[in-house]
Amino acid sequence: MTLRTRLTEFFKIQHPILLAPMGFIAGGRLAAAVTDAGGLGFIGGGYGDEAWLRREFAAAGNRRVGCGFITWSLARNPRLLDQVLEHAPAALMLSFGDPRPFVPRIRAAGAALVCQVQNRDHTLAALDAGASVIVAQGTEAGGHGAVRSTLPLVPAIVDLVAKRAPEAMVVAAGGIADGRGLAAALMLGAEGVLVGTRFFACAESLGHANAKARIVAAGAEDTLRTSTFDIVRGYDWPENFTGRVLRNEFTKRWHGREAELAAAAAQEMPRYGAAVEAGDFGTGVIFAGEAADLIGDVPTAAALVSRMTSEAETALANGMKRIT
Repeated sequence: MTLRTRLTEFFKIQHPILLAPMGFIAGGRLAAAVTDAGGLGFIGGGYGDEAWLRREFAAAGNRRVGCGFITWSLARNPRLLDQVLEHAPAALMLSFGDPRPFVPRIRAAGAALVCQVQNRDHTLAALDAGASVIVAQGTEAGGHGAVRSTLPLVPAIVDLVAKRAPEAMVVAAGGIADGRGLAAALMLGAEGVLVGTRFFACAESLGHANAKARIVAAGAEDTLRTSTFDIVRGYDWPENFTGRVLRNEFTKRWHGREAELAAAAAQEMPRYGAAVEAGDFGTGVIFAGEAADLIGDVPTAAALVSRMTSEAETALANGMKRIT
């Protein structure tokens, strides 16, 4: 069985697997490795750092990769888009904001527009902007997101997109870490998956070894959605988006006491920065999703893509046997 979908045809890739553009985690080496393995890698533009982006695109070499940005942050530094488009990325992914101001430049550069959404209204805005790919992100995902669960969200967005813009494609994200998740996403009507936490715990990711070890040891119950790390890092996120993280001593101290943390930010920010620099993830944030239950090792990206596709093929074949 070969998992060919409209997504694989559109991007001319072998497997319907996209790397989530995790800020400062999905660097050029990981993006290139996912592309080399037959998926499509995305570099995590995050909040935007010109030197970092330059370095990571260099690390990707001549591989065909995309790049993703936090849209509200990109709006504060829009020249970063032009810097990335100079590298002729295969796609630009925008999340958590209005994509429309950036669409003309993205189209002029020949890059595909990918928009991550968390509900119906986000989806309509992305379709109005002309997105070719809609990433329906469930709340199970690591990192920032909203409140809708992946299982009911994905088919609802699939139906909406089919009605409003049938040429566009839906990709599922949130809680997907193995081939069973990929198979399930395809059965829900998605054309592929966007995977974050599972690739965080890969050999090529920029994640600290201590962070990867914590993900491997964690389970879904070890995660929570919180704004504490945004406060201590000085990021002014829209209030309807929180980050799913691994619980640690910092969240035990400050989650639920966000107003007090904001008042103490001047004292807490330097302490937090020093902890991150030291690889202390009892304090530092690890953005990770509920799929942590399914992560038990730190493979190469190539091994992971191969494993996921093989598992998906097996799951689909065995599923048919069980019901016929």
